[in-house]
Amino acid sequence: MRLKTSLFGQVYVFSSVKEVLAKANEEKSGDKLAGVAAETVTERIAAKEILSNLTLEDIFNNPSVPYDEDEVTKLIYDDLNMTIYNEIKDWTVSELREWILDENTDNEMIKRVSRGLTSEMIAAVTKIMSNLDLVLGAQKIIVTAHCNTTIGESGTLAFRLQPNHTTDNLDGIMVSLMEGFSYGAGDAVLGLNPVIDTVESVGNVLKMFDEFKRKWEIPTQTCVLAHVTTQMEAIKKGAPADLMFQSIAGSQKGNEAFGFTLDTLREAQELMERYSTATGPNYFYFETGQGSELSSDAHHGADQVTMEARCYGLARHFKPFLVNTVVGFIGPEYLYDSKQVTRAGLEDHFMGKLHGLPMGVDACYTNHMKADQNDIENLAVLLAMAGCNYFMAIPAGDDIMLNYQCTGYHEAHSLRTVSGKRPIKEFEKWMEKMGLIKDGKLTERAGDASIFMK
Repeated sequence: MRLKTSLFGQVYVFSSVKEVLAKANEEKSGDKLAGVAAETVTERIAAKEILSNLTLEDIFNNPSVPYDEDEVTKLIYDDLNMTIYNEIKDWTVSELREWILDENTDNEMIKRVSRGLTSEMIAAVTKIMSNLDLVLGAQKIIVTAHCNTTIGESGTLAFRLQPNHTTDNLDGIMVSLMEGFSYGAGDAVLGLNPVIDTVESVGNVLKMFDEFKRKWEIPTQTCVLAHVTTQMEAIKKGAPADLMFQSIAGSQKGNEAFGFTLDTLREAQELMERYSTATGPNYFYFETGQGSELSSDAHHGADQVTMEARCYGLARHFKPFLVNTVVGFIGPEYLYDSKQVTRAGLEDHFMGKLHGLPMGVDACYTNHMKADQNDIENLAVLLAMAGCNYFMAIPAGDDIMLNYQCTGYHEAHSLRTVSGKRPIKEFEKWMEKMGLIKDGKLTERAGDASIFMK
């Protein structure tokens, strides 16, 4: 295994595969904050050259967090299909990249090989890809999942209707969700980020969502994005829930900072299999985002792309219905500007798809970041071309509770139009029945929330 190279007359020597992975990463403010980033552009190029020539076996033998010390590493390795791994272990990272992008390599071929890839291998190939490579590679991978409806089918683009409210006022939430559905958002999920993480409050919102969904016969799924343990208690007390949500990290320590372990998720999975109000078989909704492990001092000296990839290795074990990276939410400490956010969004989406996940992206930014709404719209267009399963939909693209900006109700139809895609099939039929869409075009009735009050 070679960990040194000569570039422009200078010799670059790296101490470990973990260091090569970190320094081969595109520039990220979070990696600089962690002290693991390349110090110069030439050092980054040197690390990429070394990384491209490492074999998949080299990476397999050097996980970012040791197997015996971390339950996420253990889960990723124990889930690996060793027959497939042994077929490809002699490939270099560069050869994996060329194979993925080859026109003769199709969706089924990629999905089979992905079962023999660890998360670090997927992070490695991501680091030697250009933005266009990431779009092209992800576009080739089609991943579907089923809760009440099927997400991810070819030619569809879904949206999570996110009617957040500053005080979890049920009337305020209701106004937002009515408007969102009238614009054709909500086919991915009707999901609220609660202010009040109590069993009673979460249960009240879930009941309201379920009643509205049933009254108007909306083919979608519902979720309140409270802590997993709060949701579990609400469900045990009779609250109707289609999906179970949790934010996840790429290390055991990171997940413990979020207040759960893998056993917690296993218990939640058993609960949903018994009490979910959905058809299934996919009952989980996971969210991720580059930098979360560093924020809890749980990155183990690894870079944020590698730790993000490990989130997806964890997620695929539980066969979720939805996964999305909240790519610009944490702030400029981890992704400084629109260039870094764009790169991270494309990386995360590609890595999730290569793990075999039904991947969405919250294309977003915070006001203290060097980005604006045009930057996020640019990213959303790129991701739509890359085959992203779903985006967020928020009133005017401005979340008044979480205080960040992303894609709004209005962008749902625009992004479907420019990418030539439609809502989830059952949802589009419902929109037609409600008079909101005809022949793929919004009607004059679209955007009129009062249709649900008549």
